[in-house]
Amino acid sequence: MPRSSTPAGLHDALRRELYFFTLYRVLEAALLALVLFGPAGALVGEPQHPLLGRVVATGYLLAALGLLLTGRRGRLETQAQWGIAADIVAATLAVHALPDSGSGIAMMLLFNVGAAALLLPLRQGLGMAGVAAAALIGEHIWTRLAHNAAERPLAELLMFAVSYLAVATLTHLLGRQMRSSQALAERRGAEAANLAEVSELIIRRMRTGVLLVDRDNQIRLANEAAMLLLGKDAARAPLDLAAPELARRLERWRRDGLSDTTPLRLAPDLPDVVPRFTRLLADSDQTLVFLDDTSLLSRRAETMTLATLGRFSASLAHEIRNPLAAISYATQLLEESQDIRDADRRLLEIVHQQTQRMNGIVENVLGLARREPAQPEHVELVGFVRRFVEDYRAGHPLENDTLQVAAAVPSVTALADPRQLHQVLTALVHNALTYGRLPGEPARVTLRVGAENGPQIDVMDRGPGIPEAVVPQLFRPFFTTSGHGTGLGLYIARELCHANQASLDYVPVPGGGSCFRIRLPAPHSLLPG
Repeated sequence: MPRSSTPAGLHDALRRELYFFTLYRVLEAALLALVLFGPAGALVGEPQHPLLGRVVATGYLLAALGLLLTGRRGRLETQAQWGIAADIVAATLAVHALPDSGSGIAMMLLFNVGAAALLLPLRQGLGMAGVAAAALIGEHIWTRLAHNAAERPLAELLMFAVSYLAVATLTHLLGRQMRSSQALAERRGAEAANLAEVSELIIRRMRTGVLLVDRDNQIRLANEAAMLLLGKDAARAPLDLAAPELARRLERWRRDGLSDTTPLRLAPDLPDVVPRFTRLLADSDQTLVFLDDTSLLSRRAETMTLATLGRFSASLAHEIRNPLAAISYATQLLEESQDIRDADRRLLEIVHQQTQRMNGIVENVLGLARREPAQPEHVELVGFVRRFVEDYRAGHPLENDTLQVAAAVPSVTALADPRQLHQVLTALVHNALTYGRLPGEPARVTLRVGAENGPQIDVMDRGPGIPEAVVPQLFRPFFTTSGHGTGLGLYIARELCHANQASLDYVPVPGGGSCFRIRLPAPHSLLPG
């Protein structure tokens, strides 16, 4: 079998087989030398050609040792071919020199032919078997011509010839089946190793913490999530020290079989977890502890709620907006009437304001449901923000409020979808003008463009700021501190930033006020300017 088409593991196995074959050849050569040079020669009779026998024994032993030393180098087929060729030549000459031992030598050659066929392709193995048979028959003819008689009958030689061909065929088929089985075993072993690595990677990267705890509450294994929930040092300590309450719940589960699903906080600065227990095996003392992060569960629930809300709102959008449009139009007509009293006119204003608020809620929910993928392009932020302020002033009268632009550098280029960036700035500026004002004072909002740590836009106000307790929930959907808000504006703004590979964060301002910072990716060199 060629080296290029043989897997590495199988080639090494064939190389080992060749090595043991050469060791056996050295044993044969040593035995032949012992017969000719040692006292054991008397047991097999006197050689007919002593000098030829000694030369053959010496040459065969040297050839066997040479093949043993060079067997780990070169092509495997070449080594096998040279080896069987030496065996055939030495056996033929040894049979002629030791006619009394001819049958034994021919029998030993039978193993050599089979071993060579195991390492060679079928055609070459059968060819070598044919050469061995032809060599024995040729030696028989040589002996008959030289002495007018033969020590062995021709039928015996024909039986050896047929045996050589049969053994070569059988050993080759057996070797091919063995190699196929070994290749299949190696593939299955590699697949099993890959599956084990994949399983280990999955468990290690699971967001659910996984602990393997023995009967003495010693933590044997812990994945990355569990180490984050317990702390890296605690994950190596006994469970009684790392998480005493968790150890008590585990002991209660082992004793009563009941699980306490109440959220548990393992440390003051860590999120709440819900522990679950199961045995590793039915009769095992080791227990698998699963720690479900409640914050992940909450985010999943929010995602499912938003997805359901998006599908529901899309189906009801037109049904809601058509009545709203009719109510708004009727309210405007009533406001133009001269017969409406001042008290009733105030009620019409309330109806019109609430209609606009309802329409804003529908628009926000629809924007969340039909969000389109970002189409980023190079945007010059300073000019973009200046045009945005002009457009906003034209569409939203500011009265006594101020909205201005401040640029730390004359030009900053970023990669973003202009339409979605405009939507994010609209939401942030609207919030700043609505909530970023001190009581009785006009709002002062500044859009600052900078490039300190990459392209960024700061939306700053001079209002009362945001309490620290509220900051962690600012970007949660449906969270609002106002009775007139929907709680979706900041959430949608952050989602749009994430779609543009950007970030939106709240930055406290010393001395009062708030700042929402948009960090945008720098332009990519492969995109057109």
